[in-house]
Amino acid sequence: MNVTTNNCNVSANNASILTNNSSYSLLKNRCVLIFSDVLAFSFAFFMVGIYLFTEDKMSFANLFIKADAYRISVFIGIVSLSIVYFWVQHRHYTYRKPFWSELKEIFSVLAIMALIDMLLISLNTSYYPPLQWLFIWVAIFVLIPLMRIFAKKILTYLDYWQLPSVIIGSAENAREAYYAINSEKAMGFDVKAFVDPENLRTDFDLVSGVPQLLMSQEKSGQLHDFKVFIAFEYSQRELRDQWIRTLSAKGVRNISVIPALRGVPLYNTEVTHFFSHEVMMLRLNNNLVRRSSRLLKRTFDIVVSSMLLILLAPLFIYVGWKVTRDGGAPTYGHERIGFNGKKFKCLKFRSMIMNSKEVLAELLASSAEAKAEWNKDFKLKNDPRITAIGGFLRKSSLDELPQLWNVFKGEMSLVGPRPIIEEELARYNEDRAYYLMAKPGMSGLWQVSGRNDVDYDTRIYFDSWYVKNWSLWTDIAILFKTVGVVFNRDGAY
Repeated sequence: MNVTTNNCNVSANNASILTNNSSYSLLKNRCVLIFSDVLAFSFAFFMVGIYLFTEDKMSFANLFIKADAYRISVFIGIVSLSIVYFWVQHRHYTYRKPFWSELKEIFSVLAIMALIDMLLISLNTSYYPPLQWLFIWVAIFVLIPLMRIFAKKILTYLDYWQLPSVIIGSAENAREAYYAINSEKAMGFDVKAFVDPENLRTDFDLVSGVPQLLMSQEKSGQLHDFKVFIAFEYSQRELRDQWIRTLSAKGVRNISVIPALRGVPLYNTEVTHFFSHEVMMLRLNNNLVRRSSRLLKRTFDIVVSSMLLILLAPLFIYVGWKVTRDGGAPTYGHERIGFNGKKFKCLKFRSMIMNSKEVLAELLASSAEAKAEWNKDFKLKNDPRITAIGGFLRKSSLDELPQLWNVFKGEMSLVGPRPIIEEELARYNEDRAYYLMAKPGMSGLWQVSGRNDVDYDTRIYFDSWYVKNWSLWTDIAILFKTVGVVFNRDGAY
């Protein structure tokens, strides 16, 4: 068996790649994660629920004496039931899941447990302050995810969490699988190499810096201690089946298959298996077509945008005053394509000089380089039209705050595809229909995935992915990620 990277034989690294099993320990990981959950529950119950509501502060040991015996029994039952639910129903202690998927499941379990807790408390004759119950569960909702993150960081530091992995595949699906896996660092999959399933290619380089192994199926037993991702192309079905059979026969147990399904909506998709047939049926949920989903999204937009417009009113006044010091208007509306192709004025704080159109026309006429950059993305990295305050507003994304009014009016949404001009719509080709199905968003997948550093085709892919896979939880996740992107100024200019 040979190992090839960048057309050079590096078979000396073969042993190091296939024996680097890290210090991975499933039992240790389970125990630490369970302990972190129990610790979060305990801290919320005793320190938040009892200590803060006791006038005479006491030692932690005496909190058990202060707590009501019935309440402690209910608490122990809730914690035990939660741990069982996390383990059995969602397999949080045995499976690695993407952060936002795991967080959604955590919140769903805790919501059920909070209701059960309230019901059991109401059955007791003793009075229990509602505010105390509320404080406990707010603390639990915050502490459980935080403690999980902290526990995984500790396990990573101790070299217990990383799970050495390989991807079997030598084409586009394998590359996509690598980038998807690598985007979720908290899952702990450490991809050591690609395996060429056909044992033919000696000059391919799927991802820079990741070696490729030429491995026959007979040698696949060496992957026993690895997490194996099988990422074949659709045309390689027979070869995929051969590898699955061989890996199973060799005792390799930790296997995941990543089918080539690019373009198929997968979020919230229901999977059905047919008895005695190796056929998987995916039931697609086109959520944005449903009236209930549109009403939910619209309600969320109205509530959040109205709150932000009130809270940020002083900032609006100050920024507007700074922008108008050159004698121009504080905001401007640029025509964009909205839901079902309806045009609207997308509001922004003015960040350009008064004669920006003339300056742009002159620049594009005199500079072939600038014209090529403009034709590529309809943006200029070093735009001479930007004012001093405008540069700050763009880098901080404050120039987009007036779009909250567009959201409140119903022309835009808090999260959605990028608002584009009419000339750009032609570049969407077959994905044009997806763009027109949703209202443009103040934020979106593009904004939290590199913004201006992402090429145009990838932006289109992000927009269509969002529409095909929409859920309210997706919107919430993107909004939280947007906060980090804005503060870090990732890809902004």
